[in-house]
Amino acid sequence: MDSTGSGLLSAVVFLPLAAAAIIVLAARGDRAVRQLAGLAALAELALSGFVFIRYDRSGDRYQMVDRVTDWIPIETFQVQYFLGVDGLSAPLVLLTGILGMAAVFASWGIKHRVREYFAWLLVLQTAVMGVFTSLDLILFFLMWELELIPMFFLIAVWGTGRREYSAMKFLVFTFLGSAFMLVGILALFFTEGINTFDMTELPAAIRATTDFAAPIGLIFTLLFIAFAVKLPVWPFHTWLPDAHTDAPTAVSVLLAGVLLKMGGYGMIRISVEMFPDVIRDAAWLLVTAGVVNVLYGAAVTIRQTDLKRLIAFSSVSHMGYVLVGISAVAGAGALPAVGLTGAAMQMFTHGTITGLLFLLVGLVYDKVHTRYIPDMGGLAGRMPVLAVAFLIAGLASLGLPGTSGFVSEILVFMGAFPVWGWGTALAAFGIVITAGYILWLLQRTFFGPRIERFGNVRDATPLEMAPMAVLIAAILAVGVYPSFISDVFRDGIANVIGGAASAAAVAP
Repeated sequence: MDSTGSGLLSAVVFLPLAAAAIIVLAARGDRAVRQLAGLAALAELALSGFVFIRYDRSGDRYQMVDRVTDWIPIETFQVQYFLGVDGLSAPLVLLTGILGMAAVFASWGIKHRVREYFAWLLVLQTAVMGVFTSLDLILFFLMWELELIPMFFLIAVWGTGRREYSAMKFLVFTFLGSAFMLVGILALFFTEGINTFDMTELPAAIRATTDFAAPIGLIFTLLFIAFAVKLPVWPFHTWLPDAHTDAPTAVSVLLAGVLLKMGGYGMIRISVEMFPDVIRDAAWLLVTAGVVNVLYGAAVTIRQTDLKRLIAFSSVSHMGYVLVGISAVAGAGALPAVGLTGAAMQMFTHGTITGLLFLLVGLVYDKVHTRYIPDMGGLAGRMPVLAVAFLIAGLASLGLPGTSGFVSEILVFMGAFPVWGWGTALAAFGIVITAGYILWLLQRTFFGPRIERFGNVRDATPLEMAPMAVLIAAILAVGVYPSFISDVFRDGIANVIGGAASAAAVAP
């Protein structure tokens, strides 16, 4: 067996899975389960931070590679165990570590089937880490599918409301999307002259091929549908508000923070790099879908009266900016790089902002026992820490300068406006609607007339403040000094664009 690598990325991917196994097999009592999950989440955060810091922008494209070339040797199939990070994936690995920690500590109050809950939560983190680090298409697909299992059980067992319906709807939508992906992957592999699942070799192999097993536009569409469902793109978005509304708080944090980013990551890593000509021709569809996402999502958001459902629909709106940024691939010169960097930044910043919003919604609900906005009011006087955190997250969501939301949106607009003037202008109008519903939300819940029945509610505890503080620090740090993230993304995007014209280098 031919294997290379230091094992660092394998540790990052499988540490949560190993912790889940220990929790299931060896942990004694709910307190021990929580402590083991907390230690695993902190260790995973440290490892993901180390991966991000260790990534060398002046080095080869793929770094910290772990590789077993004959992992699944089945005659003509050569499936590799192949992990690596570049400038596109390293920040998303860090994001997953941050939100994984936040999700675990947000779950400290879980009392029902505690062992199973934390085990599934950690398995979910392994799956997402695997998606962001896989460099073999079959391994990528396996990790993509693995994510479905813990998500289904976390919503169906520990959710609220119509939890079984929402869990099944999530499963049906995403499983159908995955089926399209698998067909597209196999169509690529069985094309004469390709015969590889290696994502570092596929861009050059596809460029050199003219006779595909299926029309190249069809292969692109099959793969893109899976990413569109996950992002999600209208009209494939309907599973998301239900899943968010009925999921536990921690699951909503991960769903909004990193699971949706799997769709955007797939679009950039696979659709843009492997099918550059096809996606340029389809860029007008991307900007159209992005504008629909932004405006439709914002218009529906402003009508919501359930606090959690409001944030859920805002995610549909904000993920439209990812599509608008990607549509800049139709431009010339530096525009594609700027737009794609903005799209990647939007994935990172939306992850921290919306992750914080869902965390805060869960804390508010735990204390006042309602998410119905008209029943709230004057909460800032009783829970000032939560009010300040909600204010920061809300202002970041509407793109206030000095917060991370502004950085990603301005990059998207700068890259896309010269290519799609009217489309970008319409998408930018979404910021106005966002400002409306965010400020109205804050006024009605925290700064409106005081409702006396909330007189005994308490503010956040120190344990609850810890993940809030980490996410707020990330939002403000990126807003004040964005280059420490944007430069890494820019390096990754430059290689993605270059990968559409030349073979990638791989360094162990």
